[in-house]
Amino acid sequence: MTVTVSLFDWPMLGDRSFVGLANYTRLLGDPIFREVIRNTAVFTLLYVPLNLVVSLGLAAWLTPRIRHRHVFRVIFFIPTVTPIVANAVVWRFLYQPDGLIDATTQTVAGVSAPNFLADDRFAMLAVVAMSVWQGFGYNMLIFSAALDSVPESQLEAAQLDGAGAWTLFWKIKFPMISPSVFFATTMTLITSFQVFIQPFILTKGGPGSSTLTLVQYIYNEGFQYQQLGLASAAAWILFVIILGLTAAQFAGQKKWVHYE
Repeated sequence: MTVTVSLFDWPMLGDRSFVGLANYTRLLGDPIFREVIRNTAVFTLLYVPLNLVVSLGLAAWLTPRIRHRHVFRVIFFIPTVTPIVANAVVWRFLYQPDGLIDATTQTVAGVSAPNFLADDRFAMLAVVAMSVWQGFGYNMLIFSAALDSVPESQLEAAQLDGAGAWTLFWKIKFPMISPSVFFATTMTLITSFQVFIQPFILTKGGPGSSTLTLVQYIYNEGFQYQQLGLASAAAWILFVIILGLTAAQFAGQKKWVHYE
């Protein structure tokens, strides 16, 4: 259905007319749309590695030797299961010029924090920080379960051969949990291109259009400007991008993912 709509000039109210690929041509020639793609790519390049590093690091730390590690797991997972809209609203208050972050920097360092949401140098970083906090818990649980399944006998044998903690992780544990890492990377990459609520609540895509993402753009075109054809074309471009990146990941997994 959306493929058909993307080939029409299809206002929400009024007559529709067939325009072929004109919607796609218009999008690809639109500087705002190119900026939207760039913003989404920047978010992805920041969010995906940070999410994976934080979640994998915490999972590696929460070994059976850590007391009350199950309590820590629950605490770290809470942001993931709480409503994302509520979390975004709380973070918006934290980022305000008179918010908790500003009060903390004034108390500790005697300086005011930047106006994160109104400064295009910091706005995307603010969105990424909130998104990582919201989303790392899911991957942390995946990695924790994978690490718990690593046979102790292999770890003990490696330790007898003189392997340290760093070698144990990268030479023994990581190859054995690589299927879980691949799954988490793929899902995190897909969700990063679908980011919407965080920038929508925090910045409305601003300042200017510095945090406007693809899904926000689709939402604006479809519901605010009532251009269903243009919104559908943008949605299909998003689909092709995600499909291409996912295919590339599956093609490259043979180099580092070990299923045995």
